[in-house]
Amino acid sequence: MSEHAVKNSALSSGKRWGMTVDINRCVGCQTCTIACKHANDTVPGVQWRKVLDVETGKFPNVQRMFMVVGCQHCAEPPCVPVCPTGATKQRDDGLVTMDYDRCIGCASCAVACPYQARTIVHKEEFYYGEETVQEKAVAHKDRFGVAQKCTFCISRIDDGLAAGLDPGVDPEATPACAASCITQAIQFGDFNNPDSIVSRLVTERDYFQMHPELGTDPQIKYLCNSPAVPSRDPVDADNNDDTMSN
Repeated sequence: MSEHAVKNSALSSGKRWGMTVDINRCVGCQTCTIACKHANDTVPGVQWRKVLDVETGKFPNVQRMFMVVGCQHCAEPPCVPVCPTGATKQRDDGLVTMDYDRCIGCASCAVACPYQARTIVHKEEFYYGEETVQEKAVAHKDRFGVAQKCTFCISRIDDGLAAGLDPGVDPEATPACAASCITQAIQFGDFNNPDSIVSRLVTERDYFQMHPELGTDPQIKYLCNSPAVPSRDPVDADNNDDTMSN
């Protein structure tokens, strides 16, 4: 069994783990991406946590925002029923897991995922051409030729719960991306607990989910109360070539 499929702690019973991402707070610094790579030792070209640079609207009423994306740990994950071997499963606490030992690399889950959250790596590559001492020490040979994705740092959650810690409150028990976010744009917690920070945020703030029309009910919810960048009405000077050239 792989490290991401073996744990299913009874301590998670009755919980629904998820995240909120405040797009008004995110500055696109990519700290979450680096923290994820460090915590999960992903190979070159593989990012379980990505930050998209998005522009919306039409000039002059435009906005620029940063979207933190990855596995959405959907309440109705389309990747689970298409897996022919049961390598992809959903725990009682909502986390969608991968068992690398069962996966045959058929990519059915990757095709089914509407969020492009899964990657299959067939060739071993290193950051500096040859394997460094660090890469050798943290190598995950079981990830080659199989599907891999964000796990919400499942080992941190399970180990933290076993140690009496509170995921989303105690950094050691919180996914690396949320624990490292410099603006606290990413928050993690139990959506089944009305007193958790994520539950309070989605109650107090407007939010949206990615592709809600698909009925997957993603457990990453994006907070969006106000425009990320304030706009203004155009003035004549905006269209004056002489003004623009000065």
